[in-house]
Amino acid sequence: MLKRTISDTILKISSAWPVLLLTGPRQAGKSSVLNMLKEKERKYISLDDLAVRDLAQNDPKAFLQKYAPPIIIDEVQYAPNLFSYIKIWVDEHRYEYKFGKKKSANPAGAFWLTGSQKFTLMKGVQESLAGRIAIIDLLGFSYKEIIKKPEQSKPFWPDKVNKHKKTKKRTIMDVYQDIWTGSFPELVLNPEIGRTRFYNSYMKTYLERDVKDYQGAVNELKFYKFVRAVAVRTGNLINYDDLARDCDIDRRTAQKWMDTLQASGLVYLLPPYSSNLTNRIVKTPKIYFLDTGLACFLANMDTPEALEASYLNGAMLETYCFCEILKGFWHNGEDSRGIYFYRDANKKEVDFVLEKNMTLYPVEIKKTTLSNSDDIANFSILEKLKKPIGKGAVVYLGSEIMPIPKKDAVAVPAWEI
Repeated sequence: MLKRTISDTILKISSAWPVLLLTGPRQAGKSSVLNMLKEKERKYISLDDLAVRDLAQNDPKAFLQKYAPPIIIDEVQYAPNLFSYIKIWVDEHRYEYKFGKKKSANPAGAFWLTGSQKFTLMKGVQESLAGRIAIIDLLGFSYKEIIKKPEQSKPFWPDKVNKHKKTKKRTIMDVYQDIWTGSFPELVLNPEIGRTRFYNSYMKTYLERDVKDYQGAVNELKFYKFVRAVAVRTGNLINYDDLARDCDIDRRTAQKWMDTLQASGLVYLLPPYSSNLTNRIVKTPKIYFLDTGLACFLANMDTPEALEASYLNGAMLETYCFCEILKGFWHNGEDSRGIYFYRDANKKEVDFVLEKNMTLYPVEIKKTTLSNSDDIANFSILEKLKKPIGKGAVVYLGSEIMPIPKKDAVAVPAWEI
């Protein structure tokens, strides 16, 4: 297992919080990273074991007596009754009595939890563990983790780009090979298992377990068709009517199934930027698959060359870049709510808008090996928002970090974000 950027984040958070919840899609490496970090005395318990799950759900007090902290509880969403008893344990151990005097105790890091269904978990967490739990998200490997430089996987801000850094030279097909393969650790570390075999197995397990656990029985053939329809729309605005028509379902079902994809960490809905917070909520978001390899598999892209030559090449590159940016935030324990896209009434668009300290940083993704001022022509549309505009960035497929002449912007190779 390669070292993960999130490892330092986990240890830092665990030194202050009694409960840590690590969420993310199936096969992202949640249990692996926690087992790599655990101390000798910390036990690992998986609720995939039905007998253990039954005890945790139906007699949580006995479960915590049998499996006392410090502990890792894997797939904790299967035993929501545990949350209230974890709260009781934490509260009881916040103080200890010594010589008749109350002395503050520190139960930090007592519980490490994992879950593959974030939205399902949130209800129990918010009701029972508010103020006691820190929640962080894990996705597949970032490019920096794959090349064994996890410390370089940081939140991307155009004004923090090191213009003097020497970058590795890579070709367009190198990048599309990464996009096509995807970032699930098992496939990256063991390519001999076979990409097609891995993704076939992944989707079979996903349909048989995650989907049914989240919303009960569904028409698996129609749901699979729906997931494929979403995959070919990655990087685009959501249109539920089109999805419903293409999959022979109604709009309400399309929305419900999209909720399932979100809950299980397969997709991310990126909101549009608006100065009015309410407008961000009601306006149409863009959808991004959170693993490009899975999206390419679902879109029937058999080779990296076929992907690069297809009509999906731009959307998949944009999706890849979005995932790398998101990993930089999530794996460092930072909030991703400052990431948006912008689209005006004339359909002029900025791929990503990053907001920090009331300043907007525009980012464009270009499938080109050269970059110039034409690539940032749409940055000026942000001026109507009446907010400070920071340094912009063009993420491209060239091999150098370079300033864009006469503009407050920089061109950055896709593998350096």
